[in-house]
Amino acid sequence: MSDKRARKRKKRKKRFVRFMCRLTGTLILLAVIAACASVTLPRYFGYEIFHVVSGSMEPKIPVGSIAYVEKVPPETIEKGQIIAFYSGNSVIIHRAVKNQVVEGYFNTKGDANDGEDMNNVDYDQIIGVVRFHYPVLGQWFMVFTSEVGKLYVICFAACGALLNIVAGRLE
Repeated sequence: MSDKRARKRKKRKKRFVRFMCRLTGTLILLAVIAACASVTLPRYFGYEIFHVVSGSMEPKIPVGSIAYVEKVPPETIEKGQIIAFYSGNSVIIHRAVKNQVVEGYFNTKGDANDGEDMNNVDYDQIIGVVRFHYPVLGQWFMVFTSEVGKLYVICFAACGALLNIVAGRLE
């Protein structure tokens, strides 16, 4: 009688381990997919993604945010919209104060800055309008796009797949 109970207990334990391996592996894979999708999918819908590293737009857009920028014709940008533009090798995110359509440039200002930016922003420098921004996600963005971060993502995905393989072998 105790031998039969021991086999049932062992079978239940094995089923539980198999369930936990499959559940954990699936959750890891879903987390990796979600993290990668948040960085790659928006590009297919016409958005550029940028990490906010300065406080010039605080409190509206805090440092460490991730900003999704949609490319739009510069002539359509209105006063008060937040725009992204190139300034040398950097990308700046500031508010459009005035769109000088005839001259082809913008006056801009960071919300946290005292005055307008000294330099005008020519239409050819414009990337687009900030449509969404999410605080803190910029830190994850930096991790996933670094060399070490990419290695971590691959390792996590491999662990999730291995846990699912182990669960299959336990059947």
